[in-house]
Amino acid sequence: MQPINLFEYEQLAKQHLSQMALDYYSSGAWDEITLRDNRAAFERIKLRPRMLVDVSDRNLTTSILGQPLELPLLIAPMAFQCLAHPDGEIATATAAASAGVGMILSTLATKTIEEVAAVRQNFPNALQWFQLYIHKDKSLTRALVERAYTAGYKALCLTVDAPVLGQRERDRRNEFSLPLGLHAANLATVSDLDIPHAPGESGLFTYFAQQLNPALTWKDLAWLQSICPLPLVIKGILRGDDAVRAVECGVKAIVVSNHGGRQLDGAIASLDALAEIVAAVDSRAEVLLDGGIRRGTDILKGLALGAKAVLIGRPILWGLAVAGIGGVSHILSLLEHELSLAMALSGCQTLQDIDPSLITPPQG
Repeated sequence: MQPINLFEYEQLAKQHLSQMALDYYSSGAWDEITLRDNRAAFERIKLRPRMLVDVSDRNLTTSILGQPLELPLLIAPMAFQCLAHPDGEIATATAAASAGVGMILSTLATKTIEEVAAVRQNFPNALQWFQLYIHKDKSLTRALVERAYTAGYKALCLTVDAPVLGQRERDRRNEFSLPLGLHAANLATVSDLDIPHAPGESGLFTYFAQQLNPALTWKDLAWLQSICPLPLVIKGILRGDDAVRAVECGVKAIVVSNHGGRQLDGAIASLDALAEIVAAVDSRAEVLLDGGIRRGTDILKGLALGAKAVLIGRPILWGLAVAGIGGVSHILSLLEHELSLAMALSGCQTLQDIDPSLITPPQG
């Protein structure tokens, strides 16, 4: 039978993935406290629905950085999607474009920037951003940025919470590396880099230590903006003062995220950081929420606490593993239906009706 929620997809995906791929996708750092807390945070928040509101029609549309979306959802940047299905990021991009949601392509994708951009030939209005890791080799970073701009991506999404990679013990135990025939496609076309096999360690951990720049600071944002006119989004902010600094540096959108619990274990849940950051930004940049979303009610809670939209990560991989593009499309359809239903039951006709008064205790 076809899964009827995202949790069922997760269970079914275990039958379609190797143990190494499953652990890579699902694991968190160290004791996985933050990984679990991302979900628990949504369970702690309760809703205060309005009654006797005409909700016969609901409108889920919004816009992010001026680009329209059919619902307030973007697919988070996730590496190595071909571990789940041979079509990988192309299937994900196609499903996203068809559903009218955004997609953020990872630097560590297994399909190239150009291959994923080609999806827009059939969906010219598709929202595509490029997620960036800044490498020690600045010429490599510049080349990636220039390719994304030339290919028509609409924003750069800089991940700022990974100066080094968090210790994911399941990956270390598995000595994670890409199977024969899979590569970090965007790096192979620039400098023939790949994820090494590292005895006793995760190959990705070793790659980050060798290649990524741990000396990245706020000053580097100016350099990045100087080489590309695209709006800059930063992902991985959990503090209000960092959010203010980002706005002062010209950042146009902030993704509140703890990297899916995969970096600093014990870090605050993304949802618990959201209200402080929304208040600190004070409408000077758009705020998005990433981490732990599995239900339409989770999206509703995130929007009620001030997010303009949310990012969805691992469930996309579960759908991809189970049924390729059809699985990703079904995941997005389930979330759209659940959000629409949650809005109806909360007395909200439009996303603009979702406000802090829906949360208990009342916010704002």
